Amino acid sequence: MERDAWRTSSRSGNNGQCVEVRDRRVQVDVRDSTVPDAGMLTFAPAAWDAFVDTIKGNARRP
Repeated sequence: MERDAWRTSSRSGNNGQCVEVRDRRVQVDVRDSTVPDAGMLTFAPAAWDAFVDTIKGNARRP
């Protein structure tokens, strides 16, 4: 992931409801792309990685 640049989640659909992520090394920011000025959630990198790993693991379950 390119650092400091917002990117759209690869799991976002084409329905206009997208999540954007920005890795700033010391924190990971997450926002709604439809209202980017509404604010963002900020995570420690380890917490974000744990969240993503959990989601990926749950997505593979039947």
